[in-house]
Amino acid sequence: MSSNFFTEEELKQNPDEIFTIQEKIGEGSYGSVYKANHKRTGEIVSIKVVPIEDDYNDIIKEINFMKSIICPQVVRFYGSFIKENSELWIVMEYCAAGSVSDIMRLRKQTLTEEQIAVIIKSTLKGLEYMHSHMKIHRDIKAGNILLNSKGEAKLADFGVSGQLSDSTAKRNTVIGTPYWMAPEVIQENGYGVSADIWSLGITCIEMAQGHPPYNNIHPMRAIFVIPSRPPPKLEHPEKFSEDFNSFIANCLVKKPEERMTATQLLELPFIKKAQSEAILEGIVNEASILISNGGLFRSNDFDGVYIHTYFFIYNKLLFIILINQFLMNVYIYLK
Repeated sequence: MSSNFFTEEELKQNPDEIFTIQEKIGEGSYGSVYKANHKRTGEIVSIKVVPIEDDYNDIIKEINFMKSIICPQVVRFYGSFIKENSELWIVMEYCAAGSVSDIMRLRKQTLTEEQIAVIIKSTLKGLEYMHSHMKIHRDIKAGNILLNSKGEAKLADFGVSGQLSDSTAKRNTVIGTPYWMAPEVIQENGYGVSADIWSLGITCIEMAQGHPPYNNIHPMRAIFVIPSRPPPKLEHPEKFSEDFNSFIANCLVKKPEERMTATQLLELPFIKKAQSEAILEGIVNEASILISNGGLFRSNDFDGVYIHTYFFIYNKLLFIILINQFLMNVYIYLK
């Protein structure tokens, strides 16, 4: 399906006349996500349905961001429709296996190094494209990496993504999911695309052991702990290869200016040795079947893998006045 797939007549119609909703497949930022059939062509698509009254400006921002990205490793945006002035339907590429987080939760298993390498290689290619266009994802985690029926990994959920200006190349907004946040994002030192690389390293740990570091502590405390402690490692590094441990270490460098770029990481042995997507065929087929049977809304008993994360968006003043004060009080109390 191409970006100009919809006819002029379709673009003027109520989306109910163009699509048949088949099933709900998840929750995204700002809305629910459905699997749907495009009536004229029979193509299967993913549709995010968002109430217009909810954060409309943020939704338009996400759409404009998605329109600007054309990359095989990023979920494709096809178009948007307004239904009866109450809902916005965002039509996107359908990824049958769901997110990597979904796959781990449904199968109640973490991923092998070989599987992680294949997924991370594609993710890095997506980040390489985004970063070369001065775009930051700002919420890299297993829940935002989707797999299609071929096992191809694609970046998704751009509700908090940002565009850097050529003049500054840094942002100061505290946006993301706490456990995956880079230290410089939490400290508001100004951050660039390398913040995504830190989050990618945390995602590697998440896929290998089922959860990110510090997931056993309150997210408010995690915001204090992440910048103050050494970079995290796998809980049992001896169980993993030297290449994998080294790759994670190169992502999780505290000083952002010393962190490798996506292009450099693609040249490391862990990624260079990655196999083809064929090795993901088994888990993709298994997850696809479980999802089609409603598994996403039943399998919530694997706490070691599935994490209900807290999503934070703070403006600078609120962060400085409230969060730092709270964390200092916690620190003094815990000493």
